[in-house]
Amino acid sequence: MKYQFINQCGSAFRVKKMCRIFNISRSGYYGWEKRTKSAREKENEQLMDHIKKAYMLGRKAYGSPRITEELRSQGILCGENRVARLMRINSIVAKSKRRYKITTHSRHKRPIVPNLLKGQYIDKPNTAWVSDITYIKTYEGWLYLCIVLDIFSRSIVGWSMGQRITDDLVVNAFLKAIMRRNPGNALIFHSDRGSQYASYRFRNLLVSYGITQSMSDKGNCYDNAVAESFFSTLKTELGYRYESRSIARRNIFEYIEIFYNRIRRHSTLNYLSPVEYERKHMLA
Repeated sequence: MKYQFINQCGSAFRVKKMCRIFNISRSGYYGWEKRTKSAREKENEQLMDHIKKAYMLGRKAYGSPRITEELRSQGILCGENRVARLMRINSIVAKSKRRYKITTHSRHKRPIVPNLLKGQYIDKPNTAWVSDITYIKTYEGWLYLCIVLDIFSRSIVGWSMGQRITDDLVVNAFLKAIMRRNPGNALIFHSDRGSQYASYRFRNLLVSYGITQSMSDKGNCYDNAVAESFFSTLKTELGYRYESRSIARRNIFEYIEIFYNRIRRHSTLNYLSPVEYERKHMLA
């Protein structure tokens, strides 16, 4: 009876104090508690251990759907409702995204090209790439990140960082993507109307590779949303400010090349990573 009372009141009073009042040992109480746990409670404890590991693997950004898929991929049978309930009881919450701030500089007199995507469905890799630039805060000043993303798999195929927001960022990210993918000329390269993408240097580079350029319609960045979503995800999961540019560079490199492309599960890709999604496409 004493053990049962302590078990029922454990959330209101300290176990140590109640054991002293009832003149019983804590080891005796914990031994009783372990023996009397139901099979379901023991299963939940084991499942909770797996949930915590999956949560940390996902950089504390996984909610119950992604964690459920991660556990199932490990052969652990569980339902999403059960995972969600255990996460709620144990106060495990996925990081929430901040609203992404648009930073495009489109007030220039450089040539603008039509939007060739218009929300069309992309069913194979290296058909349409989208690119964007974002600001990274550090205590040393700004660092700028440009990425090139394959719309089919959401894979980051090229990226570059620099202290100045010039067309060098775009050119370097694009050339890295070309070296990695060798896409051929049946490719649309889409971006916003930023001056870096409208520069003569970059437009001539696209022409030299036989790649068709596309830009979002004025006031409509829908086709660029996948790139903006990536930036929002990156800043949520990595943080919004760094001690130095070198730390930011190192963390962003590791995030893109090791975690995001190869590990992170995407709801739009049936909870596969970009690399896994492309591998399955090649085997289909």
